[in-house]
Amino acid sequence: MSLPLLGADDPAPFLLFPETRPSPFVLVSDHAGKAVPRTLGFLGVEEAEWQRHIAWDIGILGVGRALHERLGSTLIEQVYSRLVIDCNRAPGHPTSMPHVSDGTPVPGNSAAPLQCRARREREILHPYHDAIAEALLEREGRPTALIALHSFTPEMAGVKRPWQIGILHHKDSRLAQAMIEMLRAEGDLCVGDNEPYVLTDSNEYTVPRHAEANGLPYLEIELRQDLIADEAGQREWAARLARLLPQVWERLAA
Repeated sequence: MSLPLLGADDPAPFLLFPETRPSPFVLVSDHAGKAVPRTLGFLGVEEAEWQRHIAWDIGILGVGRALHERLGSTLIEQVYSRLVIDCNRAPGHPTSMPHVSDGTPVPGNSAAPLQCRARREREILHPYHDAIAEALLEREGRPTALIALHSFTPEMAGVKRPWQIGILHHKDSRLAQAMIEMLRAEGDLCVGDNEPYVLTDSNEYTVPRHAEANGLPYLEIELRQDLIADEAGQREWAARLARLLPQVWERLAA
């Protein structure tokens, strides 16, 4: 049996903010944090690189907490960096423990033996997803939608991304299409429909496992990081989403 990954001084793998008033939404942030277990150091990655999008979804922690504050919805945050283990990838997925991320080598991953992946999954990925599953189970019989919160870098591989917000969907597009229509009706947004990414069973884990597998409606929301890099932007976008999400839900229920 390998030694534990997380020590007494390491944070728990997730934070759960319970529902404070009745809400149909369960908010989840797969890449909210950028903590690293002390035993892993900085994975051989320069300290400055940990401020980039490769380490976490910039700004989404603040958006999620402001949304929780406004809606009263349950919020579950992943605490550890996506460079340690990407909690939006299935166990064993080849990109869940990247050797290189957007051009930055991650020596602590490329040099890690196979059991390191299993240990990171056991102590970080699985507890986070167990917490989501438990939160959804506790709501059995109540109308529920999973809202997955993410952010994306304004430029990738030299290509600028014009969307301020993207809505991702796959097998169930009920909430997604309503939200896309409402966002476009705002009149001041470039809205991505399955942009900047396409949601599939192979490149995502949270929505397929917890929403689509259980027949729950969902939204996967991607916000451009330059718009939510500071508290003012985070609160502005949380206010907009807190206004629109109940309207989208009402349209679904009608």
